[in-house]
Amino acid sequence: MAILQSNDEPLYRPLNPEDSATFRFLARINAKLGLSLKSYEELQSCLVDTSALPPSNPAWFSEAKLSWAENMLHCRSDTKLAFIQATEPTPDFPSPELQKCTYLQLYNLVADLASALLLNGLEPGDRVGSYSSNCIENVVACLATAAVGGIWVSAAADFGPEGVLERFEQVQPKFIFAVDAVVYNAKVHRHTAKLSVLLSGLSKKGITPSKVIIIHTIPHPEDRGDWLPGWISWDSFLADGGECKLGRTSSGEIEWRRGPFDTPLWILFSSGTTGRPKPIVHRAGGMLLQAKKEFAICGDLKPEDVFFYYTTTGWMMWNFLVSGLSLGSTLVLYDGSPLRDPSYLWKLVDELGITIYGTSAKYIDHLSKVYRPREHHDLSTLRHIYSTGSPLAPPLFDYVYRHIRKDVLLGSITGGTDICSLFAGMCSALPVYRGEIQCRMLGMAVESFSPSGTLCAPDEPGELVCVKPFPCMPLGFWPLPGFAPDENVKAASYRYQQAYFSDVEGVWYHGDHIIITRSRCGNGGGLVMLGRSDGVLNPGGIRFGSSELYDVLDLCFSGASAEQTIVDSLAVGQKIDGGADERVILFVKLPEGHVLSADLEQKIKTEVRNRRSPRHVPARIIQTADIPYTLNGKRVEVLVKKIINGAPLSTVNPATLANPECLAFYAEVGAALRLEVGAK
Repeated sequence: MAILQSNDEPLYRPLNPEDSATFRFLARINAKLGLSLKSYEELQSCLVDTSALPPSNPAWFSEAKLSWAENMLHCRSDTKLAFIQATEPTPDFPSPELQKCTYLQLYNLVADLASALLLNGLEPGDRVGSYSSNCIENVVACLATAAVGGIWVSAAADFGPEGVLERFEQVQPKFIFAVDAVVYNAKVHRHTAKLSVLLSGLSKKGITPSKVIIIHTIPHPEDRGDWLPGWISWDSFLADGGECKLGRTSSGEIEWRRGPFDTPLWILFSSGTTGRPKPIVHRAGGMLLQAKKEFAICGDLKPEDVFFYYTTTGWMMWNFLVSGLSLGSTLVLYDGSPLRDPSYLWKLVDELGITIYGTSAKYIDHLSKVYRPREHHDLSTLRHIYSTGSPLAPPLFDYVYRHIRKDVLLGSITGGTDICSLFAGMCSALPVYRGEIQCRMLGMAVESFSPSGTLCAPDEPGELVCVKPFPCMPLGFWPLPGFAPDENVKAASYRYQQAYFSDVEGVWYHGDHIIITRSRCGNGGGLVMLGRSDGVLNPGGIRFGSSELYDVLDLCFSGASAEQTIVDSLAVGQKIDGGADERVILFVKLPEGHVLSADLEQKIKTEVRNRRSPRHVPARIIQTADIPYTLNGKRVEVLVKKIINGAPLSTVNPATLANPECLAFYAEVGAALRLEVGAK
């Protein structure tokens, strides 16, 4: 297949789109409803609800009763693999053994763990926290929690303990699962010290989990020398459940907690741009319905697929991957660095027969500079490659088709933590155009709005909005009614409405700047992602809020000696690599008469690294005389970000700012930073 450079010609066309799951579904809709739909565009339009507006957040399928976990475990095969777990090699273990788990083994593990949770007092609605790596046990804990009506809350093992504390203190988990160590860059990193700091922080806030369960997952000797009293091993906790068999029917089946469609399933956290990360509560029915739609219909995934996504447990793509169990597919889990040995994951493609390969745009960008998989690997099993986390630049589309596989479906996808699913993404019935997401997903009334709130024409940039309700809208922010005093619930409800419905009346405002292209080949128009509209930072495809940096500075550099004091700060993202990535620029205001020293700069980076993660460390720290604020006292991150990336000062309305004169400094610095990036 030739690589065509014009956006009017696709890089990929499905061989037989009429045989795809999408068109089989279209035929069923026509037969059932007496319609004559002929294209994806017509199908997508007809499946959008028209009876309510998004801010009302209507209930869906109110008569339904379901268990998300039960639907994930409908396969009980004793030969079909549910999981293959790979760990990054280390000098001591250069060829770590793959861990495998059949669907029957998975069911039995979930049954025993569900019994153990019940034995130790878990009640419906209790939160179960995870501070773990991407391992089989972590998925088992999620499934067992959902099976008995608990609410799952996950944080990645590479998060700093204070970042996890900000999240867990809001939801107060009754149980916490954690690994004892992780592997990254061919090194073993003990995790228990970070867990101890987290638990100490929770204790100071009056939160004490009833059980802390430690998972030993990496192929290195177990070491309990730094365990705290009361911690219990995964094996012991699981054995207790296997003995008591609570929550089982007489035949041994799990007594699934089947609840309404809107039963809370898990809580994901926003990036926390304007305060603490927002605890977003997702409904079980919405997550199940989205998975079936995205995988079984649009993606045309099958039980025989081997599905891999490089993700941490704190990213919604972990939830996305786990939902592949609903198809009976085999999921590949990986713990370690994706690029220390660029060949490793591609060796796994051939060794395991991976058919669906998911990753981030930044990974593809890094890979394009150092490796050409097609020259070293067979890759004949690959059907789809999915990319998300940040926009996938057009040249990276070319790279995938030239240097990975020429006849693969490259599915650039977009959605987010807010919906834990996709607004736009892949479809096996449609072509792939250079630099574009294939289509808006079924049932998602995504449009592009101008700043005045009017519909944009095709190929015109605007803001991503959803103009009709959709089943995966969050239930709200935690706490929900019945879980906290009324004033806390009201505050969470107000925060939820402000987050998504205050920018443009009557629609869901997502904060992405996009173009919806003209319709081609019946796709209804593809999407071109232009970047975030708000102040979320996104270096390397890892999203986090500026407040995560501000909190570290406030904690460590406020009230110290004048030489170590930061009066104010502002963090923004600067586009690099032709817009394929961004780096974090941190501006700091110091006490009058003081200059940013190399020592202070290093201490800032060290504290951010230790208290957050290496990904949070700013690329540049620059002293400024003043931080711009709006008249009502809000930092103007978005405006400074635009100026840093080249927007002229003439676009600024000075009447909205308390100190507009300081923006000239940012314009000068922005010009220098852009030259600096260009020089590289």
